[in-house]
Amino acid sequence: MVAARRLARSSVLALLIAASPALAQHASTTDAYRAQAMAELARIKADAPVVGKARNIILFIGDGMGVSTLTAARIHQGQRQGVDGESFVPTMDRLSSTALVKTYSHDGQVSDSAPTATAILTGVKTRNGVIGVGPEVPENDCATSKAHRLPSLFGFAQGQGMATGVISTARITHATPAATYAHTAQRDWEADGDLTPDARAQGCIDIARQMVEGDVGARLDLILGGGRANFLPTTSRDPEYAAMTGKRTDRKDLTKAWQRRNPRGAYVWNSADFAKVDLTRTPRLLGLFEPDHMQYEADRAKDTGGEPSLADMTRSAITMLGSRDKGYVLMVEAGRIDHAHHAGNARRALEDTIALDEAVKVAMDMTDRADTLVLVTADHSHTFAMSGYPGRGNPILGAVTNGGQALKAKDGKGYTTLGYANGPGATIDTPRADPLQTDTTALDYRQQALVPLGSETHGGDDVLARASGPMAHLVKGTIEQHSLYYIMRDALSGPTAE
Repeated sequence: MVAARRLARSSVLALLIAASPALAQHASTTDAYRAQAMAELARIKADAPVVGKARNIILFIGDGMGVSTLTAARIHQGQRQGVDGESFVPTMDRLSSTALVKTYSHDGQVSDSAPTATAILTGVKTRNGVIGVGPEVPENDCATSKAHRLPSLFGFAQGQGMATGVISTARITHATPAATYAHTAQRDWEADGDLTPDARAQGCIDIARQMVEGDVGARLDLILGGGRANFLPTTSRDPEYAAMTGKRTDRKDLTKAWQRRNPRGAYVWNSADFAKVDLTRTPRLLGLFEPDHMQYEADRAKDTGGEPSLADMTRSAITMLGSRDKGYVLMVEAGRIDHAHHAGNARRALEDTIALDEAVKVAMDMTDRADTLVLVTADHSHTFAMSGYPGRGNPILGAVTNGGQALKAKDGKGYTTLGYANGPGATIDTPRADPLQTDTTALDYRQQALVPLGSETHGGDDVLARASGPMAHLVKGTIEQHSLYYIMRDALSGPTAE
């Protein structure tokens, strides 16, 4: 049956390749557009749902990856390959099921990453600024947080004997990865020195310690990301940057504590050591590749110690966890999409989105749709917009042109296709610069914005969830963000579970 499904899917894909501009050059006639649509219809009709229990779940989260980011990244990805960007089909777009996801938090129309990740991973909406605790907990209220801790999907999976892994290009103690294992009334309590005196007195523990010592964190089989400084004492120099030290004021070296707890495990901080790990024989793996966040994808090749790509880390995780007897749950976050948007830097945001798509492709190539649920979503969006009537094929990072003619605003200056409603790209009491007089495709170019802010903000619009594999067909319509947790748990339990 599985072989028959694969054959049917390969036949449909062959038809799609033959007719679709997404995989060749774009349609240019009425008949070509009809053939493209018919091929897509055939693919949709042939894609029967997989009803059954998932052995594995791979959850991909693009931090800040709103719909406009997906669209712009799709075009950029195609244009980088020299094909029609508008109709290009990234791997994420090929997942069979899609839903719109509401991203509001318990106390906000627009959320930060802490409550949105908590919603996805625990099934409960909560307040902005808190992780892994219920909406009853005010931000910074350590005492109340102890009575309202929320069990996560990772704890549920570990209770079933499954392996678990967390990957992020952000600090591994940052909001989204922390939601897999931590409970805290303040998302910024990443190291012990971040805790308030009251929180210390009331016995709250920083997120890094929860990762090494907590009920869920201590049982994680694989942890890959940034944030090394939160695990090292202030008396220790960073192994990669001699001028930097750790952040911990309690003198604990949590990397050594992790190694003592996992004597057969491997701790690495650079790509060379990471490549040497025997993934088939190593029971636990901790990789901390930067003192802070990992490098943006566009800057990764210049890193001193070398960093694996998101696709590299995903490949290693599936290789390592895929051999475990009872399956695994893996969370992979492209955390720096969000950071580039906050900086008003669209190109880096798009490059990191493409890096996520490459990681999704690795997962789809290495797993079987019959037993692995792959879910790709975002925690929230940004004020990022794509507009201005650019002609088909116009460089997505360029100024708006149509028919070879630059379009101009009322001030006589050009404008870019991509921009922000607010952020550091806005001007204050000075005329805006003319994008026609600069290279808007440059890596460091900051898109113009309307409202001047030091950091661009999140958006409150719905995001997409796309899924493939067991119970993926439940990802449909317009759903609450915390419903994603129950879809994943249902897939792990089997469709007949109460």
